[in-house]
Amino acid sequence: DSFDILGDGVKELLVGRDDGVLEIYNFESADDPALRYDHALSESIASIQGGCVGKDGYDEILASTYSGWLTGLTTEPVHREGGSGEELKLSQEMQNKISSLRNELEHLQIKVLQEREKYQQSSQSTTAVSSVPAFSVNDKFILNKDDASYSLILEVQTAIDNVLVQVSVILFL
Repeated sequence: DSFDILGDGVKELLVGRDDGVLEIYNFESADDPALRYDHALSESIASIQGGCVGKDGYDEILASTYSGWLTGLTTEPVHREGGSGEELKLSQEMQNKISSLRNELEHLQIKVLQEREKYQQSSQSTTAVSSVPAFSVNDKFILNKDDASYSLILEVQTAIDNVLVQVSVILFL
């Protein structure tokens, strides 16, 4: 896509790559575009678009990934900085909520450590049993009457690296 994300009156080139890299190129000179910004996503980018989506006055870039995730990058400042001598004033209710959340976080961290230790101990014992996570599999075995063949269709929500198909009959290719 092309969109003026920098607000300088000149459209930038927005590029989404198969390797998950999102790049913004600026045409500062007439020769070659200059890379101004890049951001790496965890999967390939299927589509990219620039515009104003979330808040008026702040331009954004939206990228959809191969699996359907939608990622947005915005020009809106994420956090505000206080000036010298300014203190952040919170109501008593907000302070209580923050305190409660901190206590809950500490409790969860302790629980995670306990469970991690428990797992380490059980995995090192001689009676440990390995467990494979259960996957929901959608399967179809369809006869194609035109060429007298069968089609096996398997759908599973996991990486192809985790899929193993094993048959107990001889297959002719």
